[in-house]
Amino acid sequence: MDLPRTAVITGASAGIGRATAREFASQGWNVALLARGRDGLDAARAEAESLGVRALALKVDVADADAVEAAAAQVEAELGPIDVWVNDAMATIYAPALEIDPEDFRRATEVTYLGAVWGTLAALRRMRARNRGCIVQVGSALAYRSIPLQAPYCGAKAALRGFTDSLRCELHHEHSRVHLTMVQLSAFNTPQFDWGRTTLAQQPRPMGKVFQPEVAARAIVWAATHRRREVWVGWPAVQAIVANKLVPGLLDRLLARSAVKGQSTGEPLPAYRPDNLWAPVRGDHGAHGRFGMEAHPHSLQWRLDQQRGRLGAAALLGLAALGAAGLWARGRRR
Repeated sequence: MDLPRTAVITGASAGIGRATAREFASQGWNVALLARGRDGLDAARAEAESLGVRALALKVDVADADAVEAAAAQVEAELGPIDVWVNDAMATIYAPALEIDPEDFRRATEVTYLGAVWGTLAALRRMRARNRGCIVQVGSALAYRSIPLQAPYCGAKAALRGFTDSLRCELHHEHSRVHLTMVQLSAFNTPQFDWGRTTLAQQPRPMGKVFQPEVAARAIVWAATHRRREVWVGWPAVQAIVANKLVPGLLDRLLARSAVKGQSTGEPLPAYRPDNLWAPVRGDHGAHGRFGMEAHPHSLQWRLDQQRGRLGAAALLGLAALGAAGLWARGRRR
């Protein structure tokens, strides 16, 4: 009889991390849930246990390297060897770069970038000795193509991609069987738009086509169990990444015209709006945000990408190039 596998998910109390924990549990994995918010952690643990697996909820700030290392040790002591570690915890700030306090900028970077670095290293210290395991970096199309009003987040995701590529080379040099993969996402309907710190006068929103967090969760679990170097989820992510390789200057101008308004609901901020940059927002916020009416529960692109070997990477890239050409034509019309 096979022993249960164990997955660690950071940022597991809400949003994509919450959906990912549920997806792993639904497939029979024991899960360790790392986040700062006790209410969301307890609810996530209850969801996982209701699916018949063991769940460990640990209150951890991933920006604290020692706390992440201690959490990894506790997971292995209570649940056994870590098979998969998912770095999902993030913090963002919706604001022009010049309006961001330096300490806030540092905090967002430490959570989103260094938090993933500390998680990766804690997992790798254990996986490397066993010569097996997978580390999943939850990234974004913004790791390739930055947008205005989210400079700390875009910078952190780009840095995470650079760190991951460097570390992957080191593992190849050692002929290690530990696998590193990065999942680059489109826009998703999560609570982050209600609790991300902002200096804007209006409520922020996801830009462009929006997907439900379960789409990302299924892709993350798939990436953890297939040795794919990188996974892109949603046509918007594919279009942004490919177009940035082909016409980056055009994208600069297009985003300058559309991305500021595209990240605003037009609704004024509430008089009292707590944010989660320095402390968790109280309560259980679940996986979904306020944009469920427009969020898509499936991604055709992701279904096709899973069949990449059959369809051929050239065909998929050809479709992406068509999308980039469409952006170019739109820029010409403007």
